[in-house]
Parts: sequence; structure tokens; C-alpha cells
Amino acid sequence: MQKPTYIPLAILLVISLVAVLFPAVPTQIVTEGIDSGDTAWMLMATALVLLMTPGLAYFYGGMVNNKNVISTMLQSFVAMGVISVMWVVVGFSLAFGSSIGGIVGNPMDFFMFNNVLDGKPWVFASTIPLVLFAFFQLKFAVITPALVTGSMAERVNFRSYVLFMILFSLFVYSPLAHMTWHPDGLLLKMGVLDFAGGTVVHMSAGWAALAGAMYLKRRRSHVEASVFPPANIPFVLLGTGLLWFGWFGFNAGSAVGASALAASAFATTNTAAAAAGLAWVLFDAAKGKKVSALGFCIGAVVGLVAITPAAGFVTIPTSIFIGVVGSMVSNFVAHLRTKSTLDDTLDVFPCHGVGGMVGMIMTGIFASKAINSGVTTEGLAFGETGLFLTHMLALVLVSAFAFGMSLLLLKVTDLILPLRVSDEDEKQGLDISQHDEYLIEA
Repeated sequence: MQKPTYIPLAILLVISLVAVLFPAVPTQIVTEGIDSGDTAWMLMATALVLLMTPGLAYFYGGMVNNKNVISTMLQSFVAMGVISVMWVVVGFSLAFGSSIGGIVGNPMDFFMFNNVLDGKPWVFASTIPLVLFAFFQLKFAVITPALVTGSMAERVNFRSYVLFMILFSLFVYSPLAHMTWHPDGLLLKMGVLDFAGGTVVHMSAGWAALAGAMYLKRRRSHVEASVFPPANIPFVLLGTGLLWFGWFGFNAGSAVGASALAASAFATTNTAAAAAGLAWVLFDAAKGKKVSALGFCIGAVVGLVAITPAAGFVTIPTSIFIGVVGSMVSNFVAHLRTKSTLDDTLDVFPCHGVGGMVGMIMTGIFASKAINSGVTTEGLAFGETGLFLTHMLALVLVSAFAFGMSLLLLKVTDLILPLRVSDEDEKQGLDISQHDEYLIEA
């Protein structure tokens, strides 16, 4: 029996009472300029992006050992609850409120979703209601901390993870979203292009994952070189299918309208994933390994990651190159990781962190104004150097910020609630020790 904990419930009750005091009743819901076709597509895209988080749960849950399947999957599912509430309270305001120094938004602009139902449409999404744009962005905010969990799987305290997730969302994700996607954001004003979150989502999650793996140190099984096979490869296949399907909302939805640009991003997304899945297993085969379901799934997801920042800026044939290069680089880094003492349980940094960085670099090389009129400076492949150099500088800045701040937040979390479970709990498995639940095998 775990010792009763009242503080989290008390916090939720306080938030619910504040919600009654600040109901955000609209004066008049804005309808002028709203396009029904764009709105219908963005409602669908928003739902597709949400589906990615359960997909991630299956993807990660199938790869851990059978004593940690439920705990790993729950870490993704609980993000849908925690971040959804946080986003309404203050998260959206921090990401998209009026700019404070180009770093973060004013927390009071949309506090408790005030001025959202009756607010003017977002400047870069002028044909859909502001509330729809806010909820589309919420789904990105949900999956980002969930991605981090793969690096700390099988040894992280659940309550500590939830606290870290909240801090990460407030102090890493929201500022990066503001800097990258707000018209007054620091990175956007520098000229950085990130169509759907390679920088904001995948690089931030990848660097936080690296910080988490380093801070929590190695699992007992990793130290002892004990081999535990993935619990359920069909779970990984299912998760990959859900992620691939949901990613069409992630990337094509980032066109924020039912347009030719959305169709182009849809096509580059599928093509990069297909090429990357093939590249991963063929790269393995070239090293003498067998073609595996797990390898194809990981490769496809890396391809989806790598194309994300570039999806609405590059041509469809180029996405083949991006998928192949992203997959091979991530595969190589993952191989190097296995030769080190770093215990990134599910290779989050090699796949999401490195994949996101490859995508950012590729955007700086191949972005074309013929695909997206919003491109003012074309990529290196078209003879211009400005965008590429800007992206290289931003890569260093974002990496330093995401890694350094995540490491600090891990330390703060650990001081409040110990991040790592006890040796006994780790040996027993987190499904039982953290949740009193277990997987029944057929």
C-alpha cells in the first residue's frame, strides 16, 4: 500500500475552482473569414495528431521488457490528461501569447483560455477559429514530453516523471514553440524554418531524453548486460501504423488549411517514412543482420521525424533522400550508443534528437520557395547560404537550451521527488511496483 498523497489532488481541485472563477465566457464568437473546408480538415488533423500519442504508447510499450509494458504505455497516456489541462490554464498563453523578448508568451493573454473562443484567428491560420488552432497545437505539446519517456523507461518514478513533464512543458516546450512559431519569436525572426516541429518537438524531446538517460544512469540489466527481448513486436507494429497514420495530421495539418501545400506535405511525409524504413533494414542487412520488423518500424519513424521540419518546404523526390539519410545517420548513432555506457533505453536521442537535427539541416539545404511562398531565403542546394547558416546556428542554440534546461529541471524534480525507483522496485518491474498492474500473457 502506497503512502497517501494529497497534494496533486489538491492542485487539481484548485485549478477546477479557478476555472469556475475565470470561465472565459466569450462576448461574441468570431465567424468572419472562417473557411468551413479548412476548419473541417483541421478538426480531422487535430484528431490525427492526438492519435499519435496512443500510437507512441504501443510503439514504446512493445519494445520494453514484459515487466514494464503498462508503466511505459501509461507515461504516454497520462500526458494527454496532464498537458491538456495545463495547456488550457497557461500553456497556450506561454507559447502563443504576446511576446516577451521573443522568448516566451505573456501567461495572462490566454489564461484559462480567456480570449480564445472570441479571439481573432491566429495570424498564420487566418481561416480557422483560434480555439481550433489552440487545440491543434495542444496535441504537439502532449506528445513531446511523452517522447522523452523512452530514454528513462524501466527505472523512472511515475510521480516524478509527471512533475518533470509539467516543468518541461512550461520551461522548455512552450518557450521553444514561441521562439519558433510566434511572429515575434526569436528563432522565427532569425529566419528559422520548422514546418511541423522538428526543432520544437523532436530536437527538444531528443535532448531532454539524453539528459534523462545521463541523469538517471544505467539500469541494473544494462550494467549486468542482461538481455531482455522486446515484450511484444506486434505492439511495435501497431504503434508504428498509428504513428504513421497520425503523422499526416502532424505534417499536412501544419499547413493549417485544406490546400495544395497540405497535399504536398502529406506526400513528402509518406515518402520519407517509406524510404527510411527500407534504408534502416537494408543498412542492417549490409552489416550482416537479418531484416527485422523492429528495424523497419524504427526506420519509418525516424523518416517521419526527419521530414517533419521540411515537410512543407521540399519536393517529393527530395523527401526520399531526407528519409534515407536520416535513417542511416540515426542507425549509425544508435549503433554507437550500444557501444557506450549510455543507457538510453529506447534510443530516443539517436532517433528523435538526431533525426530532428538531420531534418533541420536538410531543411536548410533543400527548402524551396517554389513549394512554399513563405520561404524568403532558399536552401543551400539552390545556391543560397543564408538559410543553411541560420539553421546551423539555431541547431547549436536549441540543442544547448533544450539539453541544459532539461538537465536543470531533472535536478529540480529529483530534489522534490526522487526520479529513480529503488533497486527492488526496478527488479520487480514498474508495472507492479508503480501501478499494481501487470500484463497477462496469452
